[in-house]
Amino acid sequence: MFECVLINRVVLAADPGAGGALAQFLLLFAPLFLIWYFLVILPQQRNRKKTQAMLSNLKTGDRVVTSGGIYGMITGFRGDIVQVQIANQVKVDIARSAITGTQSEGGDQSAQEKGGKGSKK
Repeated sequence: MFECVLINRVVLAADPGAGGALAQFLLLFAPLFLIWYFLVILPQQRNRKKTQAMLSNLKTGDRVVTSGGIYGMITGFRGDIVQVQIANQVKVDIARSAITGTQSEGGDQSAQEKGGKGSKK
């Protein structure tokens, strides 16, 4: 009986210390988690949503670039497979998920004009 009373006092004395350690742990890691969320997780979610929207809005005639660096124009769709024309009479089938971005035709022409002007001089 005496041992139970002694053990209960030791156990009860240890509880406030354990609660303080938990509070210190939370005070240290809660701000770190918030910083991690706003600097890493939130931007990744935004990029994923933007990419999914771009992939769902693809249409025939769009100029795209793939993850392998191939530029081309979409000529057709078959489920998750996109047919891309990369040269005259050269068409390849590419997974929709391999398309990393679209390309505006006006932006390409201005870049080619700049390059063309520099090479003429």
